[in-house]
Amino acid sequence: MTTFQIPDGWTAQAYRFALDPTPSQERAIRSHCGAARFAHNHMLALVKAVIDQRSSERSYGVPDNEMTPVLGWSLAALRKKWNTRKNTVAPWWAENSKEAYNSGLDGLARGLNAWSASRSGVRAGAKIGFPRFKPKHRVVNSVRFTTGAIRVNLDRHHVTLPVLGTIHTHESTRKLARRIEAGTARILSATVKYDGQHWYCTFAVIVEGKHGGDRARRSPHPVVGVDVGVKDLLVVAAADGTEIERVPAPKPLTAAQTRLRVLQRKAARQQGRWDQTTESRQDPSKRWVRTQARIAKTHARVANIRRNELHAATTRLARNHDVIVVEDLNVAGMSRRGGAYKQGLNRAIGDAALGRIRTLLGYKTTWNQARLVTADRWFPSTRTCSRCQAITKLTLRDRVYHCRNGCPPIDRDTNAAINLARLTLQVTGRT
Repeated sequence: MTTFQIPDGWTAQAYRFALDPTPSQERAIRSHCGAARFAHNHMLALVKAVIDQRSSERSYGVPDNEMTPVLGWSLAALRKKWNTRKNTVAPWWAENSKEAYNSGLDGLARGLNAWSASRSGVRAGAKIGFPRFKPKHRVVNSVRFTTGAIRVNLDRHHVTLPVLGTIHTHESTRKLARRIEAGTARILSATVKYDGQHWYCTFAVIVEGKHGGDRARRSPHPVVGVDVGVKDLLVVAAADGTEIERVPAPKPLTAAQTRLRVLQRKAARQQGRWDQTTESRQDPSKRWVRTQARIAKTHARVANIRRNELHAATTRLARNHDVIVVEDLNVAGMSRRGGAYKQGLNRAIGDAALGRIRTLLGYKTTWNQARLVTADRWFPSTRTCSRCQAITKLTLRDRVYHCRNGCPPIDRDTNAAINLARLTLQVTGRT
């Protein structure tokens, strides 16, 4: 099966709009999300049953040609099997769009393929576990549409989705609508998701000629190095030693810890999904559900603050400079171990979303005709003196760099940003 190829001169982009559904529309959206979850859980149970059955038959010496037939893990195989069983296990399936069930099956197929590739060593990185069932009260409600009536309405304040119909949006959709009308954008899919506060519709789009155009840069320093951290989110410096910008880390999760601690302790005292007395699952109380909704809203606000700060800082960098040099940080490895001795640092690393910065700069530099350079993961930008190039060992608590050759003290983050900026001098010849 061939994969979709983005045409030359076009770029993939996403447009996200906050929805304002009516009560009946919200019920329909939740029904679609539940249908996706049901299809995922039902077919996962069937896959596990087939695996266990074949394992038992193999232990009894049953020949391979007489064993239970293998159930394919591809999306096409899972969808074909689901279509033969849906009238029996889900007689209500016609109430929702077929895309809802396809969304759940697609997630299951991706999870099974990732587990298989990780188990065989084909997939790099940490080991991927076997897919798990999605509980009703512990899963993010989302559903994806790839076919049917998916469009942005001409009035700039409504979107149309299959079966769900026309839904009002909180914000104007003119940025996407104008491109569609001009023929420079094409919608590939739409994903409806609940983040704990609002319903959002995200359009996966390909656009033509997405770039900022030729224009003069506002900064006199075209080449900069960017050092990221948990105390200061970004420290930007030029190769001549000038510190251009310092963006403090917003730390929204740290600011919300007091409220989260109160809500989570309250939820622990209420009747939740697990009864410790009988050690069994149970239907949660309405108060527990309301408390969980308040926890989700708090996390959604934290994510929105973090996202806004990251987008503002990276957009400013991509528009003002020609060449941006960043580090290739192993964020997952930085926060993997340490236990109780490192839980505060691990939380700060996650709160800063250090790995997200390079991803955002990756496509924003393309849009603004800039260049992103990634330094080698083992490049000692922090330990190297930006004046004499001597290497001095530092601990995490050392915020000022003291060179072992006696150079004047300098902020460690500024020193690292200067070293990163100088990486491209031999290539670009610019200062």
